[in-house]
Amino acid sequence: MTTPQTSAVDVNQPTLQPAAPTGRRLSWQVLLLVIAGALALTSIVRIITGADGITNVSQMSTALQLAVPIGLAGLGGLWAERAGVVNIGLEGMMILGTWFGAWAGFQWGPWIGVVVGILGGCIGGILHAIATVTFRVNHIVSGVAINILALGITRYLAPLAFEGHAGGSAKQSPAVDTLGHFTVPGLSDGLRDLNNNGWFFISDIAGLLGGLVTNVSWLTLIAVALIPGTWWILWRTAFGLRLRSCGENPIAAESLGVNVYKYKYIAVIISGGLAGLGGVFLSIVANPFYLEGQVSGRGYIGLAAMIFGNWMPGGLALGAGLFGYTDSLNLRGGSQNVHALLLLGALLLIIGAIWLVIRKNYASSTITAVIGALVYTWYVTTNEVPNQVVSATPYVVTLIVLTLSAQRLRMPKADGLPYKKGQGK
Repeated sequence: MTTPQTSAVDVNQPTLQPAAPTGRRLSWQVLLLVIAGALALTSIVRIITGADGITNVSQMSTALQLAVPIGLAGLGGLWAERAGVVNIGLEGMMILGTWFGAWAGFQWGPWIGVVVGILGGCIGGILHAIATVTFRVNHIVSGVAINILALGITRYLAPLAFEGHAGGSAKQSPAVDTLGHFTVPGLSDGLRDLNNNGWFFISDIAGLLGGLVTNVSWLTLIAVALIPGTWWILWRTAFGLRLRSCGENPIAAESLGVNVYKYKYIAVIISGGLAGLGGVFLSIVANPFYLEGQVSGRGYIGLAAMIFGNWMPGGLALGAGLFGYTDSLNLRGGSQNVHALLLLGALLLIIGAIWLVIRKNYASSTITAVIGALVYTWYVTTNEVPNQVVSATPYVVTLIVLTLSAQRLRMPKADGLPYKKGQGK
């Protein structure tokens, strides 16, 4: 009796998936209902408070622009961690992307800047891969080192590259030409008019959709397309299956003929390139120049968005959108809008407390209800919130959503673990 030869076949069959995340997953229908419910609740809050800015077209357009670099950083983290490499160095790779993108962009044009910025991020990815994959350095230590190194390199090179050019200085590059924006004619104006009517729910949907078709950068379209593109590559191709197997069980993957080192290197380099693209967006689209410190922690927030999304592209996009929206409050009617969102937060906490009672989790329900009551008290006893609270809102939201979603998270099993070729023999 012979043993079936399955190794070569198994590696090439996309239907064989690594272990799926445990726990109940929401269907698309349920997820859409949840999003619709949240939008309806937001509409109620808008009508009660009169804070029309929380769902207008301009607010949503700004939120989309701010969400893109966070989403690209998170997407970079997703590629690396699905292959088993924790990438805390996303911040540094974004910094490299901002500098190299602006440096090449002001000299040879914005699209050349995009390509060079991606390559700059890839350099950070290569360094991180060499440290973590080849030399098995602790992933956190390597990532922090990349962040410090990127900051030091750009700070050293900026005066050499930018001083002496018009508009350049030791901390800022000369201006880069625009990549161009587009607005869908007719549809954009129609949605804006509908949004201005202030109708319940319908005007809020119009504001959300209007932000997606008004003054949108071409680079934003590329970034949005990378979300489904990543899902298709990682979950619907043999290449993606092999890469994810390296993050789930590299010993088993090697036994089936997968070159684990190669796939980890590829994933981390792609991770760096995506983070670099996020940096390019900051220095060419969000601002037409490099400015020291402009990344401002977005690499870490991108990593948080990835975790919130449970290491899945769709959830990551929702997380990036949430953080981009709260960040946009700094720019448009921040104090009034954040004050209105206190009421929204109180309502969500009360709903959460009721849900916990239904599930007979009385202790958590009591705590949630008390917090909700405190937030509501804050809302009714004040007319606005301090500017410091507005600035801190994106980071507070990051902590809250990670805390609330912690119980359902499931990272790749071998994520962050050192691996040596042949260790399973």
